[in-house]
Amino acid sequence: MTEPGSPAHATRRALLRQALGGAVALAGSGAVAAELGRSLAVVYPELGEPFRQVFASILEGIEDKLGGPVASVAMASNANPALVADDIRKRDLQVLIGLGRGGMRVASALAGEMPVLVGCVVSVQEAEARSFPVHTLAPDPALMLGRLKRLRPGTRRVHLVCDPKLNAWLVRLAREAARAEGLELLAQEVVNQAEALRAYTQLLAAADPARDALWLPQDPTSVDDGIVLPLVLKEGWNRNIAVFSSHLAHVRRGALFSLYPDNHELGRTLAASAQRLVAGSRTGMTGVLPLRQARAAINIRTAAHLGIDVAAVQSGFDLVYPSS
Repeated sequence: MTEPGSPAHATRRALLRQALGGAVALAGSGAVAAELGRSLAVVYPELGEPFRQVFASILEGIEDKLGGPVASVAMASNANPALVADDIRKRDLQVLIGLGRGGMRVASALAGEMPVLVGCVVSVQEAEARSFPVHTLAPDPALMLGRLKRLRPGTRRVHLVCDPKLNAWLVRLAREAARAEGLELLAQEVVNQAEALRAYTQLLAAADPARDALWLPQDPTSVDDGIVLPLVLKEGWNRNIAVFSSHLAHVRRGALFSLYPDNHELGRTLAASAQRLVAGSRTGMTGVLPLRQARAAINIRTAAHLGIDVAAVQSGFDLVYPSS
């Protein structure tokens, strides 16, 4: 592996930028680890920071798990996914990991020809994941609700407003996780931001601060950062209602806590999934999957406002806001 900022890492990044027009940049053509037994490629979009470092960390996690370098294909912003798929075919690779939306488009093009899986996507419709596994960045409901109960043991109901086209799969998992934690999940379906705004206004007005909490999912339909988020955070603060989020950025703005990816561990998980695919295992290897390789962030100002013992819980979080 190469360390970010090292000469070897800089060389690798330079190689990845050699794409022109619809071409792709290639790097790391070494053999995959012996335990994989077949060649593997990782396809991801070539983006600026901080996304570049995110993909670099995931790639390093993949290589760490496999014990050696893997082929990587960085897609230029104007790259044609069909041409990238053709490039993969010419390389006689046996399994593909696609990262981000660009990688997912390439994986979709190759899904009928070779084992593929996808990671590092924010939201996806279930229809897009019928042929291969898609590891999203939506934190596992079991992790989210377990964390909530540790912070607010008196919570009995969790409200979740979402677009069913994007998050019906998450609601199913959340209901199971809620039952395991002794919680009731109250999910409201909305199809546009106007409906979402009405739903939040009504549920915040009726919520019981001692029993209710509000979960903001990764859902562009129901969670608008410009209108919905300020309203929810303001009313949640005024009424002492715990508002937690699947978006790390919301913690900085006042949400109680969030979970976010451990990118290196996510890479290791993707590599393990690739190993299972190559070995012929298909059990549980299709559909949308939540993020389980997660770190945690907390807003201690919000926690203190809600009566949480900050000193007792702060050590269990990787990021703390406000930072000073």
